[in-house]
Amino acid sequence: MSEDQKRILEQQLWNIANTLRGKMNADEFRDYILGFIFYKYLSEKMELFANDILKQDKIKFREITPKTPQANDFLEAIKEEALEKLGYFLRPEELFSEVEKRGMGNNEDIDLFDESKTNFILEDLQKILTNIQLSTMGTDSEEDFDNLFEDMDLNCTKLGKTPDARNSIIAKVLSHLEKIDFKLENTELDVLGDAYEYLIGQFASGAGKKAGEFYTPQEVSKILAKIVTTGKQKLKSVYDPTCGSGSLLLRVAREVKDVAMFYGQEMNRTTYNLARMNMILHGVHYRQFDIKQEDTLEYPQHLDDLPFEAIVANPPFSAQWSANPIFTSDDRFSQYGKLAPSSKADFAFVQHMIYHLAENGTMAIVLPHGALFRGGAEQHIRKYLIENKNYLDAIIGLPANIFYGTSIPTCILVFKKCRENPDDILFIDASQHFEKVKTQNMLREQDIDKIIDTYRNRTETEKYSKKAFIRTDVALQRLNTIESNDYNLNIPRYVDTFEAEAEIDIEAIAQEIKALDKEMNTTDQSIAVFCKELGISAPF
Repeated sequence: MSEDQKRILEQQLWNIANTLRGKMNADEFRDYILGFIFYKYLSEKMELFANDILKQDKIKFREITPKTPQANDFLEAIKEEALEKLGYFLRPEELFSEVEKRGMGNNEDIDLFDESKTNFILEDLQKILTNIQLSTMGTDSEEDFDNLFEDMDLNCTKLGKTPDARNSIIAKVLSHLEKIDFKLENTELDVLGDAYEYLIGQFASGAGKKAGEFYTPQEVSKILAKIVTTGKQKLKSVYDPTCGSGSLLLRVAREVKDVAMFYGQEMNRTTYNLARMNMILHGVHYRQFDIKQEDTLEYPQHLDDLPFEAIVANPPFSAQWSANPIFTSDDRFSQYGKLAPSSKADFAFVQHMIYHLAENGTMAIVLPHGALFRGGAEQHIRKYLIENKNYLDAIIGLPANIFYGTSIPTCILVFKKCRENPDDILFIDASQHFEKVKTQNMLREQDIDKIIDTYRNRTETEKYSKKAFIRTDVALQRLNTIESNDYNLNIPRYVDTFEAEAEIDIEAIAQEIKALDKEMNTTDQSIAVFCKELGISAPF
């Protein structure tokens, strides 16, 4: 599929999503349209899987009815295989296309908002969504499918004031989705996965202040992913402690040939559901991901898992947390001697991630610039990480206004437990390298490539990047160091971006002023002549 065809698919899905825009806000209609797309995906995946099993019997899955000889035997055999391989099961009559057909009857081309001429399918559809979850009960995939569709309340009055109105809009949304070919039979393509990511990004851009809680812009995700996969073709594990929609985890997978296991934690229930859907829809087997729903700092869910080889995160900036004194004995925080302040959890996330980082691993976290220079406990933690542990590898300053919902400039901190360059920290100031698109700043491919090339080669470029030594040593002329700056990591202290103003030629300006005065006098004389001819007083 060409890029143009992908763009067409993305636009088709966005147009369908927009049919609900007038009825509810972006957060709400996101849950419905993404849920319906996911249901269509599960159905098509189920049908392809079942048809492959039934090939030798020369029968199609959707053709199986109660009247089919040995129907129950066929369905039981398929169910057993499906629960093992796919993690869920749908009966032929529960397939998306069958429900859509029952809803629209022979009225496929009627207007989307015409409340007539649709058959009532609301109860049937709600039961099917529940059955998908129930099919996993008692199996290994139960937790991964638990309450996946709980945010899709088909009786919500925002969809329509009456059951018939709600039924009409849902039946027609299903009808429009049914006309789109997701091309799941071509296993080499991830067309639907790309389109799903596009929709998530579109919803994030329109969701206001809360958007950053579930989505990291693809440009930033790409930088984080490329950093943590540097020098690696395969990863045993990747972890995101604030995984949102799971897009950042999936982005990491694109940079390597294989990721054995995905781990994540998300506090928001709706976003947690979205993350699991996103994983499954991108073809990640249910046994390959372990995403939990809880507050990461207060109730970490992966403490008993092995350390992770790659860790990425875009946590909520300067969020509040309890900073409960009990955490001073928590293994994640105890060695530092101080907890991050309750009003700013930035370094609590850093400490949590470092605890989970494998000795051969890399972690990259997005933080607000304040985390680089604020004093108190945060300064103490910075000093410990640099002086005692020497884990901080690089700091990358990003442009302002590249995240949805906030215009503040941000930075990426890169940590390694076994650093190849233990004497210095690389500072990159990429804050002026972007393209302005409408009201948002965007990182271009060349901007991303420059950041990654500079990081991987540890290149020093005037007014862009600089390696700063950690400790002061007069003999070696290491003077402007991290230590001498009292562990203040503010990027301008190390990367000099000062642009000297052009020298002003006072004599030339004086001559210009004289010439202007002469020209003005000539003009005044001309005006005076015109005024005399007209018999009026000159204005001067």
